Amino acid sequence: MSTLLTLLILLAIFIAIKGCIIVEQQEVVIVQRLGKYKETLSAGLNFIVPFIDTPKTVSKKVTINYRDGASSSYMQKTTRIDLRETVCDFPRQSVITKDNVSISINAVLYFQIFNPEKSVYGVENLYEAIEKLTQTTLRQLIGKLDLQETLTSRDKINTELREILDQASDKWGVKVNRIELQDITPPSDIQAAMDKQMKAEREKRAMIYEAEGQKESAIRIAEGEKEAAIREAEGQKEAAILKAEGIAQARMVEAEAEKEAISRIIEALSTKGHADKYLIAMKYLDTMKEMTSGKDNKIVYMPYEASAVLSSVDGIKEMLINKKGA
Repeated sequence: MSTLLTLLILLAIFIAIKGCIIVEQQEVVIVQRLGKYKETLSAGLNFIVPFIDTPKTVSKKVTINYRDGASSSYMQKTTRIDLRETVCDFPRQSVITKDNVSISINAVLYFQIFNPEKSVYGVENLYEAIEKLTQTTLRQLIGKLDLQETLTSRDKINTELREILDQASDKWGVKVNRIELQDITPPSDIQAAMDKQMKAEREKRAMIYEAEGQKESAIRIAEGEKEAAIREAEGQKEAAILKAEGIAQARMVEAEAEKEAISRIIEALSTKGHADKYLIAMKYLDTMKEMTSGKDNKIVYMPYEASAVLSSVDGIKEMLINKKGA
């Protein structure tokens, strides 16, 4: 009797353990009752009826990354459905562009399950379905572009590919967040031709930049020389103006002095009425001085009237002496 009781107790404990399911955070478990969907278990402690309710087994892709950069993937059976964002690194595939160039390309897809029931019952193998859908859609998009557009339009390809995959995978309960093209590798001969073309383009741009630099340098030098010439001309102009003003002021001072001297002489001679004769005589004397200032002027011919002028000067001199003595 005691043995039977012990067996019953152990059986009850075993059934209780089988009926308890602990689900971790961000995971769910699909439960079937006699092969039909019953409920979805969320995070925490859950209870089911053993042997009648069973967790649904699904396939999960597991990727192993090695230290040398290589990686390998395999499918694993599990009862847990991960609701976190999942990264799928698809293997490299060969696609043909619009201009019939075969290129090698690989992509990385980021998706998240928002409806676990659809992801289990809507498709046989979710990860394989997403991978094949991505590959076929990528071939279709690349086939519409030539090689140059493919290499320069990654953002456009990523956007269109994400929209198509998100719409197609909605019935599987999956949300495609983003997709990135990791590497696009053209054939070696085309790659070599592209390298030569890029090198030629770089050399061309370098020559253009150098020519533009020389042109800019020449323009700046010419502008500098022009500015220097303008400033030099302005300086010479100002110097000439200042010099002319100085000469004019000197002449004015000299004229004022001469005017003052003549005024005093005229004032001194005005009482005798000989001012006009004096001025004429002084003018004759200045003229004679200029005539005899040359090196070869040995003989000077004077007009007859000059003697009268000189005699008047002597007369004026005597008159001034007499006036001074008086």
